[in-house]
Amino acid sequence: MRSLVTGATGFVGSAVVRRLLREDHRVRVLVRPGSDRRNLQGIDVEVVEGDLINASSLVRICDNCDAVFHVAADYRLWTPQPQQLYSTNVEGTRALLEAVRRSGVPRMVYTSSVATLGIPADGQPGDENTPVTLDDMIGHYKRSKFLAERLVCEYAAQGVPVVIVNPSTPLGPRDIKPTPTGRIVRDAVAGHMPAYVDTGLNIVHVDDVADGHWLALRHGAVGERYILGGANLSLRDLLFEIADIVGRRPPRWKLPHAALMPVAYLAEAWARISGRQPIATLEEIRMSRKRMFFTSAKAESALGYAAGPARLAVEDAVAWFSLHHA
Repeated sequence: MRSLVTGATGFVGSAVVRRLLREDHRVRVLVRPGSDRRNLQGIDVEVVEGDLINASSLVRICDNCDAVFHVAADYRLWTPQPQQLYSTNVEGTRALLEAVRRSGVPRMVYTSSVATLGIPADGQPGDENTPVTLDDMIGHYKRSKFLAERLVCEYAAQGVPVVIVNPSTPLGPRDIKPTPTGRIVRDAVAGHMPAYVDTGLNIVHVDDVADGHWLALRHGAVGERYILGGANLSLRDLLFEIADIVGRRPPRWKLPHAALMPVAYLAEAWARISGRQPIATLEEIRMSRKRMFFTSAKAESALGYAAGPARLAVEDAVAWFSLHHA
């Protein structure tokens, strides 16, 4: 089989590419000119330069593909130009869906996020059916992914053979940007996380997420979505795990969310002046008020998905950041 993967230079996308190569797929990757391609070094893929915004080129790129994995996304929780998020995450997805329809690709897997899902008010883990609306989305990243997922569902209802996966919070190697959670691991490894806030994440190894993409290709139902998650951990527990692995003292202080809001305001103001990514954002602080706990029961029963222990994901992330972001 020949599979096209968008976002292949990124954290999750490069893991998906490696998973497909293990299944003897011929893999074509769509990359932007001048993109950082370290995650593709040493692997046998067909590189095609292009852009999701250039819709006219996507039909040609999709030609002769048996499957398309749309992993690419603009994953920024702060940007001075939020329209860029909608352009990539919504309009780029629309363009690729149209190309898949026109090219007659028999199968597509769309990478969404648990950011689009609801969180139960009673503290129980959320699932694919937890009620949620666009008004519940905090910030432009979550809103753009919510709108993109809604668009995918519309195309699925029109006959485009697309399956949706919703990864939770992946950890592991090759988080080169890094992701917001990767920054937490990197800073904790370096001893720069003396405090924490009361929040929670669903931690999963990036390779398990990649395996879930493969299983969704084989067994997923068109138009259905599947959470690809692992273990629910508080941020405190995650930081204590990292401290135990690297042999550091764990963070001592729990900070109230309100104490971080002035820091985020100042960080974003300085980011607008300097052009550098802020150390904290208002969206991050607002999102941290909720525990992002989820269950992967549907993917486990329908796809045969099984995530490994969170400790392994944390260990692999710590090892990678220790080597690459010392």
